[in-house]
Amino acid sequence: MNFFNFRKPKEMRYEYAPDTKTEVQKSVDETVAIFRDTFKDTNDVIFREFTTGDNQKVKGFLCQIDGISDKMLIDHFVMEPLTILSRRNDLTTEDLKVGIYEAIEKSTIAVTDIKEVDYIEEAMLSILSGETVLFLEGYDKAMIIASRSWPARGPSEPVSETVIRGPRDGFVESLRSNTALVRRRIRDPRLKVKQSQLGTRSKTDIALMYIEGLVDKGILEKVERKLKAINIDSILDSGYVQQFLEERKYTPFPQIQATERPDVSAAAIFEGRIVLMVDNSPTVLILPVTMTAFFQSAEDYYVRPFVATAVRLLRLISIIIAVLAPPLYIALASFNPEAIPAKLALSIAASREGVPFPAFIEMLIMEVTLDILREAGVRLPRPIGSTIGVVGGLVIGQAAVTAGIASPIAIIVIAVTALAQYSTPNYEIETAFKTVRIGIIFLSAVLGLYGVVLGIIALIIHLVMIDSYGVPYFEPLAPMNLKDLKDSMFIRVPWQQMKERPQYVNNDNKIRQAGGSSDQK
Repeated sequence: MNFFNFRKPKEMRYEYAPDTKTEVQKSVDETVAIFRDTFKDTNDVIFREFTTGDNQKVKGFLCQIDGISDKMLIDHFVMEPLTILSRRNDLTTEDLKVGIYEAIEKSTIAVTDIKEVDYIEEAMLSILSGETVLFLEGYDKAMIIASRSWPARGPSEPVSETVIRGPRDGFVESLRSNTALVRRRIRDPRLKVKQSQLGTRSKTDIALMYIEGLVDKGILEKVERKLKAINIDSILDSGYVQQFLEERKYTPFPQIQATERPDVSAAAIFEGRIVLMVDNSPTVLILPVTMTAFFQSAEDYYVRPFVATAVRLLRLISIIIAVLAPPLYIALASFNPEAIPAKLALSIAASREGVPFPAFIEMLIMEVTLDILREAGVRLPRPIGSTIGVVGGLVIGQAAVTAGIASPIAIIVIAVTALAQYSTPNYEIETAFKTVRIGIIFLSAVLGLYGVVLGIIALIIHLVMIDSYGVPYFEPLAPMNLKDLKDSMFIRVPWQQMKERPQYVNNDNKIRQAGGSSDQK
C-alpha cells in the first residue's frame, strides 16, 4: 500500500472568465502565451507576431478572428504603416511609454475607431466581437482597432409584413445596419442609441433607441432595470428578450410589439415609444404597446384615411369571424338550432346527414387539419409550400366531404375562418386569437350559445386586465380616450387632425404638428 501520495503541483495557467479582471502585461511574450493558451484548438483565430520601432527592437502582437473581422483593413491600414515604422530610427520603446496614441500618430495608422483597454478579458471580448487587438512591448494597455466585418444579407422586404405601398427595406441580422436604417429616417440629434450586452457567454449586443424628450422616463428606467436583471448564458434572438420583458407570462396576447419594418419602428419612436434591437435578429421590439397597434399596418398611413378606415374595419370584422365562426357553428348545430331561421337549420341538418361525428369533433378535426397544412406550408421550401397549402386544402376538403367525415358547411366555416384569421397584419395577435378560439370552441361544445357568450365576456375581462408597462392594453376603449380614437383599430382620421401624439405615452411634448385642417385652403 502506498502511504505516500506525491502529486505534481498543477501548472499555473490563465483561464478565461468574463467576470475576472486580469491586467494587460507589458511583456508581449506573456500576452502571446495567454492568448495562445486560451484560443488553442481554435483555427479561425489569427495570431500575428512582429517587430517594429527602433531597428525592429519593439515586439508587437496582433490577434483577430477570421470571418468576422476585416483582414484587408488591418493589412493595409495597420500592418503596412507598422512595417514602414520599422524602418524608422526615431521611435523607440521609450516613445511607447509616453502614450499609445502618440505612437499611433507617428506611425500614421489610418483607422478611425481606436481605443485602449486595461484588461485581458476586455481585449478577448473585443476579439470575439470582430475587433482586432494590438499589443506593443513595454506598454500595459491593449489597443482595440475597429475591424468588424460580419457576414450579412442586404435589407429586403419582410416576408411577414408585406405592403403594396411603402418602403421595401427591412431589418437584417446586423445590429449596426438596423440602427442605420432607423437613423436614416430620424435625423434628430436627440435620438439616443444606448448599447449594452446580454448573455454571460454569448455577449449579445442590444440597443435601446428612443428620442430624448419624447420617451416616458419612467418606462425607460423600468425597461433598463429589467434588462439588467436578465441573467442567462445566451441570447440568440429578440424572442428571448421579449419573454423576459413581458410582465404577464401566462397570457396568449403579446405585450410587446415585434416588427421587421424600419418605418414602423421609426413611427413608434416618433410617438415616444422605445425600440429594442438585438444583434443577430431581424425582429425588433417596440414597447409599450396597445392592442390597437396589432391591427394597424404601416400601409394604413400611406393611403387615404377613408381607405385605411375601411380596411381597419374589415380587419376587425375578420378577427370577430375568425374567433366566433366555429364556436357558433357548434352551438347552433348541436344546442340551439332554434336561434337561426328554419330553412338554414334544415340545410345544416341535411348537410350533416351521414357524418358520424358530432359538430364539436368535426370542427376539431378540421382545426387540426388546418394547422397541419399551415405548418407544412411554412416549413417546406416556398414553391412547394404554396402548392401544399392550396392542393392539400382542396384535396383533403373534397375527400372529407365525399367520405362523410365532414359536412360541406363545416368545410365552408373552417375555410372562411382561415381566410379571416390570416387577414390580421400581425402574426402574434393572430395566434393569440386562435388560442382563444379553441377555448371558446370547448365552451360552446358544453354550454352552447351560453358558452360562446361566456367566452366573449371572459376574453374582454382578460384584455381589460392586461397592461404593457403601465399602459392599458385595451386603450383607447378602456379607459375611454376620445383623442386616441382618431387613430384606433377601426378608424383613421386625416393627418391634419392627428396633431397630438398618443395620450398613453407620458411625455411633455404632446404636439407633433402645428396647425391643422383649418389651415388648409
